[in-house]
Amino acid sequence: MEKKIAVLPGDGIGEEVMAQALRVLTAVEKLFGHKFTTTHGLAGGAAFDKYGVHMPEETLKLCQASDAILFGSVGGPVADVLLPKWKNCEANSILNLRKTFKFNANFRPVKILPELQDISPLKAEVIERGVDMVFVRELLGDAYFGEKKTFIDENGRRKATDLSVYDEDQVASVAHVAFKTARLRRNKVTSVDKANVLENSKLWRTVVTEVHEQYKDVQLEHMLVDNCAMQLIRDPSQFDVVVTTNMFGDILSDAAAVLPGSLGLLASASLNSEGFGLYEPPGGSAQDIAGTGTANPVAQILSVAMMLRYSFNLEKEAQAVEKAVEAALKGGCRTRDIFKQAKAGAGEAAGTAPTSKLVNCQEMADEILTHLKQPVLV
Repeated sequence: MEKKIAVLPGDGIGEEVMAQALRVLTAVEKLFGHKFTTTHGLAGGAAFDKYGVHMPEETLKLCQASDAILFGSVGGPVADVLLPKWKNCEANSILNLRKTFKFNANFRPVKILPELQDISPLKAEVIERGVDMVFVRELLGDAYFGEKKTFIDENGRRKATDLSVYDEDQVASVAHVAFKTARLRRNKVTSVDKANVLENSKLWRTVVTEVHEQYKDVQLEHMLVDNCAMQLIRDPSQFDVVVTTNMFGDILSDAAAVLPGSLGLLASASLNSEGFGLYEPPGGSAQDIAGTGTANPVAQILSVAMMLRYSFNLEKEAQAVEKAVEAALKGGCRTRDIFKQAKAGAGEAAGTAPTSKLVNCQEMADEILTHLKQPVLV
């Protein structure tokens, strides 16, 4: 198989973790006899330095000429968010890509691996029920893309509005994605809204229910967003596929992302109706650790696995990457974000030394590659 991939590392730790992810992609290429042509482009602050914009036309053209986009992270230090280089950086880059390529559905898997139970904030008895869900988040509607205004009202006070808008086609489109995804998992969809208050949530619930008529083999439940936030902590085992709006999905998927112990362990995929996809880790650019070599590359590497699965239909290759990651973690390799928490875990409290081994960004990828090379994964 031959595929072209647009690689946009972005800012902060983006370059570091992307470099390790591309090492894994190269290994897959050699192991399975594929040809992946990767071309780098600039996005975010890195693009602003050269072009004066966060998403230059050159980068958009590169993405249009590719079979998939592998994205890193964009954004600057929190203290500098209003500087020209960083102001509206995320909106001008990643949101620009979503709008340009009409990425309407975001997939965010959340799973607690047995070997990492000690770093989850959940109690052991909650984890033992099983935590394995995927968020399907609508990406093109809601207040993120509605009309925005900041103005002075008739009383001289500053006022701001963000219009949250959905039409039935947007809701139906992402609902179909959620039900089809559930059929490949445990046949349950939880649709999350705020239908007791918001008009667009009432429409959301109505349309999701209508679409469900075509998927009677899948269980559907509706849940208010505030209750969902509570249930994610109280009993996450009840969820299989969670489908929700742009804003609720943004918040809830980040809340759920802490359950495995670190954002550095999770990946995400954004797809349009034609199957074209963008793959990225959900964490930020982590400017505070950029250049130190301590970033966790697992999320970026798992983004490669999602790209292999969803854009290229290479399930065997995707599973090989995922199994290699799990093997490295099972063997005790820990980057700083998960090592610090593990040291304070139950093992140490019981008087036994932690079995985890502190590694840097490259060393984590080294260990993953060691397991990827094992014949059992071929």
